[in-house]
Amino acid sequence: MNLRSGLVALFAVVSLFSSPVSAADYPERPVEFIVPWSPGGGSDTLMRLIANNIEPYLGVDMPIINMPGVGGTVGLREASRRAADGYTISQVHEGLLVASQIGLTDLKWTDFEPIALMTSSPQYLVVNGKAPYKTFEEFVAYAKEHPGEITMGVTLGGVPHLHAAMIEQAFGLKFSYVGYEGTGQRIRALVGGNLDAAIGDISSSKQFVDNGDLTFLAVGSAQRIKAVPDVPTFKELGADIELSVTRGIVMPKGAPQDARDKLEAALKALAADAKYVEQTNNAGAEVDFRGQTAYSDYLGKLDKTVTSLAEVLAP
Repeated sequence: MNLRSGLVALFAVVSLFSSPVSAADYPERPVEFIVPWSPGGGSDTLMRLIANNIEPYLGVDMPIINMPGVGGTVGLREASRRAADGYTISQVHEGLLVASQIGLTDLKWTDFEPIALMTSSPQYLVVNGKAPYKTFEEFVAYAKEHPGEITMGVTLGGVPHLHAAMIEQAFGLKFSYVGYEGTGQRIRALVGGNLDAAIGDISSSKQFVDNGDLTFLAVGSAQRIKAVPDVPTFKELGADIELSVTRGIVMPKGAPQDARDKLEAALKALAADAKYVEQTNNAGAEVDFRGQTAYSDYLGKLDKTVTSLAEVLAP
């Protein structure tokens, strides 16, 4: 074999081993899942349900690495720096969009490849059961007659603050905000009569609604919730808004399209798995699958809303 023939043969061998893996080959090893929140929280619980059930559909394990800090941005920063090869994923929710707008991080949702929205935890406008308004329409009328007088419990600069501001914007209202660290704290304050209204979820509030201490006036889901079928959605009430904590899967920017498609297909199949759906419901959330295009559209639309409310949300 002459020198030229040898070089050609060597180049062919190198090319064989350095060429990108095909769609048929992905995934060839476990896909690491950076969950940017602490173990035991809502995001961690729901993401572990995905990781624990995905193997039959993806063909490999999905080990979780918890990396909490600074509102989820520490783990997302690490995920954004990982190789864009399809073997690292992470999770985002509305908190990233808020953190971007108020200057907590320079990361944006567009720094990632959205793969699929998986779960939704609809949020509710909750009021004290003894309030002078029993319906959302009555609440709006009262708020317009008493601008700035309704005390609204939220997490200042957080997703609940965003949701309350979206209600203000959609219906032309003005609230007086009171900050609480967590949902449980503000719901207890609402039950105790220290607030007029709050943003809450079904797991923290339904027991108080059932015994008459609180009232659900509206829910931020796309459709009514079976557990509370009499509670109207904001869309029914005239506003094209969704108030949910949605949790979706993303890859580092530039991840191969074949890997993104394979993972999307696996997640779509998982979203139809009855066992997984039941586990997610038991954890207080709804399965709300939306693929790459629909999830990107959702994030894009919401980001415009958050941008318009940045001044209100700023600490």
